[in-house]
Amino acid sequence: MPRDAITSDKLPPSGGPFSPAVRGGDLLYLSGSVGTDPATGKLVNGGVAEQTHQAIHNLAAVLEAAGRTLDDVVRVGVYLTDMGSFAAMNEVYARHFSQPYPARTTIGVAALPMGAAVEIDLVAR
Repeated sequence: MPRDAITSDKLPPSGGPFSPAVRGGDLLYLSGSVGTDPATGKLVNGGVAEQTHQAIHNLAAVLEAAGRTLDDVVRVGVYLTDMGSFAAMNEVYARHFSQPYPARTTIGVAALPMGAAVEIDLVAR
């Protein structure tokens, strides 16, 4: 099965050898996104709430390039450097996704690219 890469000019340049998203059959797999501002390529100011909002905004831009929306998301992976910030991330997350919510895993990690507080990846149909 071929891999079709999805890109968007609404994203900062990637920092490595990966595609923002790859279509595999009926599913779309989006690479992890941190809260980078597309205009500057730097993390947005603020903490986990602001970074969560921007990461989801960046992922939504990739979905849009593929003709999809956040309503098409079936699975989300969230990676936090501080599980104490779970409630702040979760509050922002709940504003962007609607019921029935996608399946989700939240994992505490030691560090993330660019010193980010949160990284999010997802799968959409």
